Amino acid sequence: MSEQPVPADTARQQLDSAAADAVRAYAAHTRATADQFADVLEDIAACGLPSVEECTPWEELREQHLARLARQRPAVA
Repeated sequence: MSEQPVPADTARQQLDSAAADAVRAYAAHTRATADQFADVLEDIAACGLPSVEECTPWEELREQHLARLARQRPAVA
C-alpha cells in the first residue's frame, strides 16, 4: 500500500456499504491465503523440503484445479 498522501484536489469516490463489505471480505480472504502460504514457507524453513514421494506432481494439481474451475462454471448449451 502506498503511504503517500492523497492530493487535496483529488476526491475519492465512496463505496456503498455492500461494496465496502465485499472489499473487506476480499481483503480478509487474501490475508488468510497469504498467511497460509507463509505457514508453508515457515514449515519448509524449519523442517526442510518434503520427500519426492510425499509430493503431488504439478500435473495432477493442475488437472484437479481445472476440474474444480469447470465445476464452478455453468455449462453452455
